Amino acid sequence: MTLSKIAQACLLLSLSTTSLISDATPTLADNDKQLSQVVDAGKEINQSASQSQQRVNAINEQIQTKSQQFKTINKEIDGLTVYNQQMKTQVANQLKELDQIAVSMEQVSIIERQVSPLMARMIETLANFITLDVQFLTTERNKRIADLHSMMERADVAISEKFRRVLAAYQIEVDYGRTIEAYSGLIDIDGSDQNVDFLRIGRVSLVYQTRDGQKLGLWDNASKSWQPLSAQYRLDINKGLRIARKQLAPDLIIVPVTQNSAE
Repeated sequence: MTLSKIAQACLLLSLSTTSLISDATPTLADNDKQLSQVVDAGKEINQSASQSQQRVNAINEQIQTKSQQFKTINKEIDGLTVYNQQMKTQVANQLKELDQIAVSMEQVSIIERQVSPLMARMIETLANFITLDVQFLTTERNKRIADLHSMMERADVAISEKFRRVLAAYQIEVDYGRTIEAYSGLIDIDGSDQNVDFLRIGRVSLVYQTRDGQKLGLWDNASKSWQPLSAQYRLDINKGLRIARKQLAPDLIIVPVTQNSAE
């Protein structure tokens, strides 16, 4: 009876062990499958994380690029702000200059209306002076006056240029009074035209000498005529002619003085 119970117990133990082994085998297989799924999921997570990191890097690079562009644009804006301020100042100054120019143009018109009659009077005064003055270079001086009259009628010559030429003519006449000059020309002597050498010393003396040196004359401004001159002046006149032509160094000469009624 006891052996039978022991045999039964052994049989039950054997059946239990077989049952446990049978039950354990599918559990290990399930664990392997789950582990494989976990590994696969990990790989997917890592791959997804890598892709996410790449997207983050790309976005970060875009942010850096946009940030640099933003800084560059801000610098350009600052530069343009300063430039615009400078341009505003310049435009304001130019507007002021335009106002000043407009005022000046009005004043120029007024001055031009006043200067034109003044120049006409100056030319007429100069013409009268030449008529009353010692009669040297008569053709040249009268032509200068005629040119000034013609210039005043021209519309293509600026008022400033007209005034400059009038002043230049006055300056030429002023220079005549402090220079010595020799020139040739024709003169009526005893009813015939003869070629003579003229010597002008400022406006104080105007004499002539024929080419053969035989006849001398002095301009008498009081009578507006040539007067015969003594032969004693021949050497001084010859010397004066050479000095005027720069053939001789300046030196003291004795010449008669013209009586001037130009005042």
